[in-house]
Amino acid sequence: MPNLLSRIIDPWYPATALGLEKGIASVVQLERLRGSACKLRRAATFNIDESLVRPSFDEPNIANGAQLAAVLKDLATSAGLLRQKRWSLSLPEATTRTLVLTMEGQSQSASEQQDVLRWKIERGFGATLEELSISKDRLQKDTHGRDRYLVIAVRKAILAEYEAVLDALGWRAGLILPRHLGEAQWLVRNGSAGDSLLLSGSSQGFTGVIFRDKHPLIIRTVTCTEEEFEDEFYRFLLFYRDRSVPETGAGQGLARLMVIGEGITKQRAGEIVNETTGDDLRPLGAEDLGLQLPSRDFSFDSIAAPAGLATLSW
Repeated sequence: MPNLLSRIIDPWYPATALGLEKGIASVVQLERLRGSACKLRRAATFNIDESLVRPSFDEPNIANGAQLAAVLKDLATSAGLLRQKRWSLSLPEATTRTLVLTMEGQSQSASEQQDVLRWKIERGFGATLEELSISKDRLQKDTHGRDRYLVIAVRKAILAEYEAVLDALGWRAGLILPRHLGEAQWLVRNGSAGDSLLLSGSSQGFTGVIFRDKHPLIIRTVTCTEEEFEDEFYRFLLFYRDRSVPETGAGQGLARLMVIGEGITKQRAGEIVNETTGDDLRPLGAEDLGLQLPSRDFSFDSIAAPAGLATLSW
């Protein structure tokens, strides 16, 4: 899996991206405007048979690669993007896993630290390093001076399924990331004082991400039913409030909220956030985040992840 931050030294990522999730596929091409603003130059979204992509971290995702490739070809054709060869790819949420790992000890040698990190990765993902394609990046130290790492994993065998479909179309993916990190680019690129919260929901639960100074502070993926969603989201917010909100300092606490996907309405998510944290936030829309949509009928939720990856082209 390409390194999350390699664009700093090798910024070749295209403004064209593909997003896959259970039951939906999207393609986008962005055009940069003045400042940090951008607009959809081309885009299309298809509702696809849920049997085509069955997101899972442990089980095969694609039963019929040729059929999925045919659908993606039609999708790209409808958007006028069939001739594009370079893409970024947003993988389904359940296909990948993301962890923020904290190193407890400070006195180990470099080799000992690597052994501990390997153990934490294998324990956290439930698989050996040999089975996984890993992207690992060092984050800012925590308040106690401990090293922290952002680690993204997908099984090599499953990643190969998606790459085989792209190969069949003559496409090349320069950047492959999970859905929530594609969506999170809208918060990272539009930084502000205070923390930012992404709630990325699906039929299987949600991923909550808190950013501080454009760096992930908390990432938690929760598997739950729709009936359990509100309670689990509330617990996530309590964890953040009780352990991570600074007691003093101007501009601290939650400053922005982004809600994407299924499981809960944007309005209800905002109510829970404000009730729990004492803030007065509303979920941000596409225009708040610097993206101009062609019409109000176009769903930002369906293209937020691939469009977020497309912003990495500049």
